Amino acid sequence: MSDSSLVVPNPVTFEQAIAITQSLLAAMESGISAAQIQSTIADLVHSENGARGFFVTYLTDERLLADEPSTAVVQALQSAPETVAELLVKNLAMSTAMAIAHRRNHNEEMAQGSDRVQRRTTQLIHQVKLSEVSLKAQKLLHSVVTGAGEYQTFLDRWGYDDEQRQRIGEALQPLV
Repeated sequence: MSDSSLVVPNPVTFEQAIAITQSLLAAMESGISAAQIQSTIADLVHSENGARGFFVTYLTDERLLADEPSTAVVQALQSAPETVAELLVKNLAMSTAMAIAHRRNHNEEMAQGSDRVQRRTTQLIHQVKLSEVSLKAQKLLHSVVTGAGEYQTFLDRWGYDDEQRQRIGEALQPLV
């Protein structure tokens, strides 16, 4: 099955990447070939917009596809180690912090969604086995602990407080 909704334009916008990933997930449910899955995801993750759109859609999707990533998904993610590692580490941090924020706001459904993203991200990290993940996790952990470094702007931009930063550190620790 070759579907024009799975063609990734160059450049791809964040919004286009979301739409393509939504089409891809529907096609995966319908039995699309592993080669088409791998090709589409690889095309997406070779740009930051494409990778961001893929991850925000894939990790939050209600379907169970992201709970057990296929070999095609893993191999596609391995094709862009720098971009993928960066976003996996940031997604782990963000989902960890957001689960806390949602629980503080008494929104357990949203908190469970963040927990699911955290679980899925952790699983992907273990499956893709990218050395870049460990390096980026180490740098983010350094920023969490010291309040300085490469990821300090990221932490400040999202306004993570002490408890959120502590939990982010705990989530990152096994990766470094």
